[in-house]
Amino acid sequence: MPAESPLTRHRIDACFLGPYGENDSLLEKLVVEFLRDHVYWRRNFHPEDPPAISTEASRHPDYLAFESRMRRELHQLSASLKKSVPFHSPRYMGHMVSDLLLPGLVAQILTLPYNPNNVSEDSAPVTVDLEVQVGLQLARMIGYVHDPLQADCAFGHLTSGGTLANYQALRLALALKAFPVALRAAGVPDLTLPEDDWSAFNLHPRAGTVLLDQWQHWLAAQPSAARKQWRQRVQTARIEHLGLVEFFARHASLRVPLVLAPVTAHYSWSKGLKLLGLGRAQLELLPESGMRLDTDALESILERCQRERQPVLMSVAVLGTTEYGTFDPVDRMLAARERAAMAGLGHSVHVDAAWGGYLATVFRNEDGSLRSRDEVAKGYNAFPPVEVYAAIAALADTDSVTIDPHKLGYLPFGTGAFICRDHRVTALLSEEADYVFSGSATKSYLERYRGLGQFIPEGSKSGANAAAVYVTHRVLPLDHLHFGRLTRQTILAAEAFHHRATRFAAEMRDHVTAIVPFQPDSNLVCLALNPRGNTSVVGANVFVRRLHDDMRADPSQPLQLKQFFGSITTLRPEALGEVEMRRIFDALGLDMATLDGDEGNDRIVILRHTLMNPYLIDHENGISYIDLYFDYLEGRVRQLLADNKPTDSSATARH
Repeated sequence: MPAESPLTRHRIDACFLGPYGENDSLLEKLVVEFLRDHVYWRRNFHPEDPPAISTEASRHPDYLAFESRMRRELHQLSASLKKSVPFHSPRYMGHMVSDLLLPGLVAQILTLPYNPNNVSEDSAPVTVDLEVQVGLQLARMIGYVHDPLQADCAFGHLTSGGTLANYQALRLALALKAFPVALRAAGVPDLTLPEDDWSAFNLHPRAGTVLLDQWQHWLAAQPSAARKQWRQRVQTARIEHLGLVEFFARHASLRVPLVLAPVTAHYSWSKGLKLLGLGRAQLELLPESGMRLDTDALESILERCQRERQPVLMSVAVLGTTEYGTFDPVDRMLAARERAAMAGLGHSVHVDAAWGGYLATVFRNEDGSLRSRDEVAKGYNAFPPVEVYAAIAALADTDSVTIDPHKLGYLPFGTGAFICRDHRVTALLSEEADYVFSGSATKSYLERYRGLGQFIPEGSKSGANAAAVYVTHRVLPLDHLHFGRLTRQTILAAEAFHHRATRFAAEMRDHVTAIVPFQPDSNLVCLALNPRGNTSVVGANVFVRRLHDDMRADPSQPLQLKQFFGSITTLRPEALGEVEMRRIFDALGLDMATLDGDEGNDRIVILRHTLMNPYLIDHENGISYIDLYFDYLEGRVRQLLADNKPTDSSATARH
């Protein structure tokens, strides 16, 4: 692994509270400073008002009793929380979470006493603007137009997580897809509308956006009375007003559209289709090829849909799958969409980059431009693969993206994000009439979204979360020289882990077969293991689950008994395809005939390692937690084998 420069190391050292709480004095100083500042703000709001709580109140028995109860409960909470998972530690390599960045943590703590509600500027005159700015910061990172002076500027907002952001993507795509049909049904004159419902329902999203823009300008030019009438006519013809049943009953030539997603897609897509009333049956899962969405299969399905006149709502790419961290070929999916749109089957392309979105920071220059692959690759062993670079470079041409700042952004939970390429389409999401808005100045853009609640799924939401993300992005801009230094460390750690896993496999080959099933695309590395001589899936799965039992959170045991924390996932035939599955079975020495339909035995259980912590390679103390982990894993493997636990399918059936 390349040596870490002192500049990079010391900059990262100031970012976190630290695995050992090394920056406690910095955090305490900042929290106390801004708590006092908040108190001064209260005292100076109207200094002529007398204090409502007397100085003698703190000596009253009721006051003291309340303080005592409060302290008791807080101490009990604090004691209970000591059983929490130690996400801050480099010994934690489990799920997609790590320590919190100090700028975000302090900004959230600082903002909480003000209690802003980002539903509108009436209750959050400062933090609503910050949330809109966060959307522009993330838009810049993925290559969208982020200048509010531009008519096609992007728009983004925070959500409770990636799940809700994916819902918003479905909601927006459906609104845009159905709107041209409503214009036809309302009989709007003077606009060049598609010739029939099928053409209207299957416009390219950009063509749909242009039509929406033309409608807005036409409507704005009408006299006041006519404007109100036409707005109402179109509104009552929209799918949002009619509902799915009535909309498709009125437009009998149309079918409910499909959502095409990889088989590795997060379950939020199934939940979202149910929530919107489209139905789980409309989610068609596409096979993988080399752990990425099979674009040949996508092309085939799109051709079938065009022949059968089956509309498609969107195709979904995953940028960093939850299980494996792999990147789908966004560039080739966009090319497939363009070919389909030319044949009359327009649809949206959404990227679920909840995990991998922040990796785009290492691909961005300070001015927001895209770095060349050669520039990005300096200092890495294999990153970025050609496919990963092409996927990141293509983000700018997608229609919408989900990103989770509370994952690889190292920010508090409750900070997912949704970003759409062109903010003009958000008029279709507005709960109030929002067809006409004037001007293109920055002020007009910000003012429009100060009533944020009418555009987003949530109502009330914390402005403190927006402050946390905004301040973090200001302290660490989303480019390779700032935030990218942090994500770079995670990729280097993943490469070091992969190298060490290869060595582990060679050293332990007489005891266990160990493979990294596929080249990592990001900072998530999986490890498949099978005891030497075992050929059954059940035996391998029991063995790996026993390894994991010692690495999972157990609140009934003292935290310190755990040496490392990890997670597991599975390799499923329907996700990998027969060729890849057979390759992995052969490498592990497993018999594919031992796969069966029983739950848990129709897939291979593997260890999954999320390598977010920037101190996995501790240069200051000359410690590699990656080496320590593999030493620990070797000991656990030897112990399990020495215990002579049964691992063949017949013996393990008794457990």
